[in-house]
Amino acid sequence: MQIPYELILGWRYTRAGRATRRNGFISFISGVSMLGIALGVAALIIVLSVMNGFQKEVRDRMLGVVSHIEIFAPNGAALPDVDLTLREARANPQVVGAAPFIGTQALLARGEDMKGTIVRGIDPAREPEVTDLAATLKNGALSRLVAGEFGIVLGVDLARAMGVREGDNVTLVAPSGQVTPAGVVPRLKQMTVVGTFDSGHYEYDAGLVMMHVDDAARIFRLEGPTGIRLKIRDLHQAREVAGQLARSLSGDLLIRDWTRQNRNWFAAVQLEKRMMFIILTLIVAVAAFNLVSTLVMTVTDKRADIAILRTLGASPKSIMGVFMVQGAMVGVIGTLAGLLLGLGVAFNIDVIVPALEHLFHASFLPQDIYLISRMPSDPQSSDIVPIAIISLVLAFAATIYPSWRASRVNPAEALRYE
Repeated sequence: MQIPYELILGWRYTRAGRATRRNGFISFISGVSMLGIALGVAALIIVLSVMNGFQKEVRDRMLGVVSHIEIFAPNGAALPDVDLTLREARANPQVVGAAPFIGTQALLARGEDMKGTIVRGIDPAREPEVTDLAATLKNGALSRLVAGEFGIVLGVDLARAMGVREGDNVTLVAPSGQVTPAGVVPRLKQMTVVGTFDSGHYEYDAGLVMMHVDDAARIFRLEGPTGIRLKIRDLHQAREVAGQLARSLSGDLLIRDWTRQNRNWFAAVQLEKRMMFIILTLIVAVAAFNLVSTLVMTVTDKRADIAILRTLGASPKSIMGVFMVQGAMVGVIGTLAGLLLGLGVAFNIDVIVPALEHLFHASFLPQDIYLISRMPSDPQSSDIVPIAIISLVLAFAATIYPSWRASRVNPAEALRYE
């Protein structure tokens, strides 16, 4: 099988350029365009992979603490019939776990230190059904939450901030006070710290406390659990399952899935991802359209070659194909190099970033700001394939005008001064 001469000449023009200073300059510009495309594609892959990894890491750690779906009564009241709601929720084939809970807020005090906290009353026997938090509890603290003993489990960052350890006592201040002849007096209850948990999500590690659901009901004067937490088979189906439960459950109940609990955060990440894709695509576009100047200079330099080819019978279409092959080669090589570089960094970012932090003595991800302390990465084909296609399309589009100009070269005019 004979290789078309358009491919041979296009490849030769791509890698040639050492014979003269002018050709060397053109080859250098071609190499710069190739490098620009590679760096742009690599930057796109790395940034989008890190954003995917960041979103996945925060989501997974978040779901280690929060449940996929929550069912609760309006205004923080107790559920009217907990057992009935549990049976109806478990009847859905997507539901694999259900547990009652009490959710409210309170102040936690020790000495002069006082912190606002989210209080979650849980059933220790059922909690492992709905979250992975039990695995993060140290020294089996979940089993030490016994009704009537008023034990409490704190997030590690909250315990560190208040300077408490296992066995210390803290004071829980309920938000609603007790009316006395002297006025409204806040309700206080001394609690014993029976353990800590480390979910890896700073927001919960620094603001969540857990206790037995019966103790929470007594402290906050509730008749029973205020809601039920559910775990489903596929977390991505949470919104659909929540809609099914809204139609099947009895009573006036509110249903919230995990995507709505942090809706603003997830929406912001998706918006940032789209904007970064657009901005970094412009970098690829700038590098791709550098090919225009490269090919225009190549066409000017190769006018005599074009004229000779025309006199030997080459058609304008063939001449156009030669220079389109040259530009396409630059785009393909640059895109492939960018894919290799980007994927190489994206898959090894957990090694590269700690090395850079150690080298520069800096922390790129403060945990109290970014919720996680390490740089995650999650390359996805749904991002990588469009990046490669867009890069190739831009490089191909940049070759059209210079190649058309080459096909319009008049052989007689080109050879007049040769």
